[in-house]
Amino acid sequence: MRSPAAGIPDPTSAALWGLPLWLWVVLGGIGLFGAFQVYYWVGHHLGSRLYASRLGRRLGQDNIRRVENAVRRWGALAVYGCFWVPGLRHTLPWTAGVLRISYPWYVVASALGCLTWVPVTSFGLYSIIWGWLRLAARSPALAVGVAVVVVAAVAVLVLRRRRRREAERRPEDTLTTA
Repeated sequence: MRSPAAGIPDPTSAALWGLPLWLWVVLGGIGLFGAFQVYYWVGHHLGSRLYASRLGRRLGQDNIRRVENAVRRWGALAVYGCFWVPGLRHTLPWTAGVLRISYPWYVVASALGCLTWVPVTSFGLYSIIWGWLRLAARSPALAVGVAVVVVAAVAVLVLRRRRRREAERRPEDTLTTA
């Protein structure tokens, strides 16, 4: 009789360029943690001059103010939360450094963020990629169809978000009554 686990692949056998996937995840987590420390200290040393830099102009003053308000309100919890919000992941740490939030709490929050976000996204992304490749091996036409639907959905979401932002930026027409 065959074991039910016989059909399940060994999770430690996955590899990329000769290194096991789990090692890539660990190295990625360490690299992201290091990047977060660099972001904090660059923001800490540059202070408000960071906002006048090319990066600050590119981000925009309104976006920087929103990030500052989140850091002031939530502190290190905002640092943890920024891992899960695209766009904030690499902007909030600079602001945390400029605002000089408690570095020990920053280290704890960024370490917890790396410990939770990196494995989830690594293995989740790994599963999606291999699932799509498996689909492509069975039915290339269906795989292309799935890719087209995903790209279209992302495009619709991006366009809706852009239109909403543009509508928020436009001054509202106000009616005055006499």
